[in-house]
Amino acid sequence: MHEYILALIGGTMIGLAAVMLMAFQGNVMGISGIASRLLPPVSGDWSWRISFFAGVLVAPLLAMVYSGTMPTVEITGNVPLLIVAGILVGAGTVIGNGCTSGHGVCGLSRLSRRSIVATGIFMLAAVVTVFIVNLYGARVSL
Repeated sequence: MHEYILALIGGTMIGLAAVMLMAFQGNVMGISGIASRLLPPVSGDWSWRISFFAGVLVAPLLAMVYSGTMPTVEITGNVPLLIVAGILVGAGTVIGNGCTSGHGVCGLSRLSRRSIVATGIFMLAAVVTVFIVNLYGARVSL
């Protein structure tokens, strides 16, 4: 039950952040767009971007205060696989004109056709990835 409460709180905070960013800045909350315009900073635009990333960094600490443990993240130690995955995600973000947070959270809530298609593609890619990893397990290597 504890995990569900943290997920509910996290989802609520993401939704609230998306609404506040749109209401006060007129911007869509997509990590790739926020990050890509942070370096080099766009004039008069960097302060809210830094605040956003500060919130992203502080959130796990708040979760730790609530739960008593730091959230765990599992990631492969296969460096070539991580490099290929990073390149694919970066290319997909550029080609799709946004990332999962921008399309999945903000685009879907605005009923954007482009975001509906993009999110469908993200989900299909996730299903295929899980299938391949479950099929080949630790044998997946580059």
